[in-house]
Amino acid sequence: MKISFLPKTKSGKLTALAILSFAFFLSAAMIAVALGEEGGETLFDNLKISVPMFLAGGSAIAGCIVGLISIIKYKERSVIVLLASFVSLLITLFLIGEFTFPH
Repeated sequence: MKISFLPKTKSGKLTALAILSFAFFLSAAMIAVALGEEGGETLFDNLKISVPMFLAGGSAIAGCIVGLISIIKYKERSVIVLLASFVSLLITLFLIGEFTFPH
């Protein structure tokens, strides 16, 4: 089993792109909060926060799915894909927990 640093398959590259887009959208939402945006009573009261957060969650879920496909089906063994898949799997499990057991 040969492990490389950069992804070789197209799905591996999509996994890396998905985790980068997650970081971008999460940063955009955090910047909006730092600039004074506040949440409201419902999920969609402030679209400047909720839209980037939904896009970040979707990117994490997509990274998890594509990452697992690239690891299992295409035998991708790059460090970036393995780390991105692991991080996106943790984020996906967190999102499932948040929507299943809200607080």
